Amino acid sequence: MKMNETLIFPTLEAVKEARKSIENVVNYTPLQYNARLSENLGANIFLKREDLQPVRSYKLRGAYNKIKSLFDAGQISNGIVCASAGNHAQGVAFSCKQLHIKGTIFMPVTTPKQKLEQVEMFGGNCIEIRLIGDTFDASKKAAFVFAETFGAAFIHPFDDVQIIEGQATLALEILEQKADSIDFVFIPIGGGGLASGIATVFKKLSKETQLIGVEPKGAPSMSLSIQNNSNTELEKMDGFVDGAAVKRVGDLTFEICKDALSDCISVDEGKVCDTILQLYNKEAIVLEPAGALSISALEQYKNEIRGKNVVCIVSGSNNDITRMEEIKERALLYKGLKHYFMVKFPQRPGSLKDFVLNVLGSDDDITHFEYTKKNSRETALAIVGVELSKPLDFDGLKQRMQQLGYFESYLNDNPDVLSMLI
Repeated sequence: MKMNETLIFPTLEAVKEARKSIENVVNYTPLQYNARLSENLGANIFLKREDLQPVRSYKLRGAYNKIKSLFDAGQISNGIVCASAGNHAQGVAFSCKQLHIKGTIFMPVTTPKQKLEQVEMFGGNCIEIRLIGDTFDASKKAAFVFAETFGAAFIHPFDDVQIIEGQATLALEILEQKADSIDFVFIPIGGGGLASGIATVFKKLSKETQLIGVEPKGAPSMSLSIQNNSNTELEKMDGFVDGAAVKRVGDLTFEICKDALSDCISVDEGKVCDTILQLYNKEAIVLEPAGALSISALEQYKNEIRGKNVVCIVSGSNNDITRMEEIKERALLYKGLKHYFMVKFPQRPGSLKDFVLNVLGSDDDITHFEYTKKNSRETALAIVGVELSKPLDFDGLKQRMQQLGYFESYLNDNPDVLSMLI
């Protein structure tokens, strides 16, 4: 039997019922016109602000809808269980506290303290956190074992029809908030639950709207699956955009998205970081990497969206402040403003002064320097990081290094070395 013959698909009627179920818990988030983005792109850009939910992400919609349905059906006498390192855990914890039910949340041992504290705050005495394994996959396996052993209901983060129907309620809000036509909706994709929910509504009520899925470049699991016409697991993954980095999308979400999405594109993680900084500095909007995905994709579609009505789903704002230095670094690397070199320094006094005077441009800044003097050698290597004011200054900098004998190697092209520096 084919997979899609056994799957239960979400319906518009069920989405409307889900809305009634969650309306007293979930915020009716604003659809905000963004003047800066609209002017820059020559389009009408609207942001659906799901970062303004009580748990600061859309995940509450699906989690509460699923748990409430089990609660009403009397199917949670043994509690519920989930595995998550982020927003899903917070949505589940909040739902448990609202419904006064027992929840067990499995998270990796490596989960940042800030995320643990958030889950504890939202769940209170109604939840128990269990730290198992170094990865999400290890935590998920432990959660499955717990569910089977104790008869707890497992709450999947995305591959569940009632989760999808809960996420889909934000699409109903968008269509109410934007009375005239919507030409494009840009949707962040991790496991595909949000995109599947939005597609369920728009394919019934706004068929002309183009739905564009957006994934991180380092985790294009939906794009690969659509390309292969089969749900395909990634061999390796960059987990930086943690809210949307999934090795394998859901079976149900794949079946919906492969036919419903007009396109599925990926965005460089550095571009996402630059978007986060732009929104923070110019709009005072704080977003997590996954929350900035949809906005980061707009430039790829700048010709198609000109003069059009465009909605970007801002999916969440649970960003750990300790990540901001890495976010800034990745943004500078992406924009061609930060460069790392292996530099040969003569073993004599004044060599660094000569390098600064004769190699660096007037607006160049050394931001990283690692060097140990080797008395038995004529030259010694140093790792030097340089921040430029303009990307075009790079060629001149490298040329001066080579001409004066300082250049040994360029490190930005070596991902293994670069990962040790940022």
